[in-house]
Amino acid sequence: MKRDSEDKNNLSRRNFAKTAVAGVCAAALAGLAAQQAEAQTRPPHWHMQADVVVVGAGASGLPAAIEANERGVSVILIDANFDVGGHAIISGGNVALGGGTSRQKKYGIEDSPDTVFRDLTDWSIVEPNGFPDYRYNDKELIRAFADDSAPTFEWLVAHGVIFAEKAPDSAGGSGVGNSAPRENHAAPMAWPQIQTGKPVDAATAATASSGIGLIRPLEAAARKAGVQILLKHRMSSLIRQEPSPGRVLGIKVTHESKTLNIRARKGVILATGGSSSNVNFRRIFDPRLTEEYNGVAGEPYSAQDASGELAAIAIGASLWGAYNQVGEFGLRLAKAGRIGCQYGYNNLEWQPGSPVFHLARARGLQVHDYQDVILVNQLALRFYDETQGQYTSNNYNSLQPYTQGSYLNAANIKYEPANFLDAALAGTGDAVNGGGPIWAIFDADAVKRENWAVDPPWVDIGEGYFFSANTISALATAIVNKHQRKPIPGAILENTVARYNSFVDGAKDADFGKPAPQYKIQTPPFYAAWATPVVHDTRAGLRINAKCQVMDFSGDVIPGLYCGGESAGGFSLHGLARCIVQGRVAGQNAALETPASSKV
Repeated sequence: MKRDSEDKNNLSRRNFAKTAVAGVCAAALAGLAAQQAEAQTRPPHWHMQADVVVVGAGASGLPAAIEANERGVSVILIDANFDVGGHAIISGGNVALGGGTSRQKKYGIEDSPDTVFRDLTDWSIVEPNGFPDYRYNDKELIRAFADDSAPTFEWLVAHGVIFAEKAPDSAGGSGVGNSAPRENHAAPMAWPQIQTGKPVDAATAATASSGIGLIRPLEAAARKAGVQILLKHRMSSLIRQEPSPGRVLGIKVTHESKTLNIRARKGVILATGGSSSNVNFRRIFDPRLTEEYNGVAGEPYSAQDASGELAAIAIGASLWGAYNQVGEFGLRLAKAGRIGCQYGYNNLEWQPGSPVFHLARARGLQVHDYQDVILVNQLALRFYDETQGQYTSNNYNSLQPYTQGSYLNAANIKYEPANFLDAALAGTGDAVNGGGPIWAIFDADAVKRENWAVDPPWVDIGEGYFFSANTISALATAIVNKHQRKPIPGAILENTVARYNSFVDGAKDADFGKPAPQYKIQTPPFYAAWATPVVHDTRAGLRINAKCQVMDFSGDVIPGLYCGGESAGGFSLHGLARCIVQGRVAGQNAALETPASSKV
């Protein structure tokens, strides 16, 4: 009897401690968005209602809405933007679905769900800088993805997605597994692209790859099925019967200065697309990513604002898989491939025909040869070999030979600890977080070699992302940008350029080992172009289980709340595949929920 009493007391203390810690964590995180921290009882009036409400009409939200609708339930799908698609519609359209798809079988590629699972949980895969791609994946989530991967490919084809007719490959892949090629490519067909405002050339429409070829067919399927799509509707909070342990009843949204309450009789699915645009949220994981990293991939069309994560945290949801967000592999952070503009992601060029070009403002200059420029920090100093690349990731045949789970996979790589991105983010030695702006410095001869046009719409002069002058000293004085904490010292920039020019004379970079520096910076006019690294993937988010149900800090399911894609944590895979699969899973399971009583 005494032992029973002690056990009960100990259990009670453990439960108290667990609940207290969960509460403190939830409260601290919820403070990031106080306006969302309202866990409510049933509001006085529901303006709209459906069985399932999906938040976000991108690569997770559209599949979720279609799946739920095809199971006989009513669906409302909202999106804050003026059009559907999120990041997915302006992506490369590369969809890493394997496990034995009909396309893999057609081209004689051997793969299976078990192989996918083992690939994406292989502890032994390590990048040259020592960071593991898959070691911290949630195995429950990977098992669900592996089992649903091939069926999702067939589902996409059945819902109108046309994939370029070729064997799956590794193009556009990042962290998709070493054992088999799994990348499929959604053909853009005749749909006008968001980034250009026009279709791709008809000659390549069926063979190219673009996110427009994924999203427009899914949008058509959703509308044909009767999904109610509400654009320019932004979720401000989730509505829960009680902060804990009640079920989620619906959402509060804003639309044209009005506040609306939308009831979800069965469940709410968060498909809001991640957190890379939210400076305070992303700095939970990496304090270096301060405001100057403002050229987030996918913007200005689609911002990953952490709205889903914050709304869920406010009612007790937990984050999950944080390591994958800071792991230095893949496309979490990218070297700027386009300079002289705010939005410099290499694989996305904004053109004047785009409906959001007035926000993008410039196409940017694509650097073909980093021998043509030097990169300096805000103190006008070089900091690394400009020709160096970025974080790498594991894809098909990245490691040869490869044996799943063998320590030799890591033992046989060539260890290369240093990385351009880490050097760029290192800062300037003061007690301020963030690396500050990075500027590409070059001259008129480099413009000719690269065949650049250095006027709008190619560069953004008006907002301070591109400058020119007839002397290096005058160029330093001209550089004025809201993220430049300190003025560029003219004398230091002159010395930096002069020292680099001496390396060209000696064919050796004595500072950072740039291979045989080739071109002096000596012919006016001289130029400075914004070349700050680009934030990309979100790989940490809300804790979910294999059914895509959101869980709280105690590991319990929050009834009626689901999440998938980049707003969900525990999965390091880059790109569209995990979003689509988890969207489908969330839609399927939300549709099976028992409806909430009309009294709540």
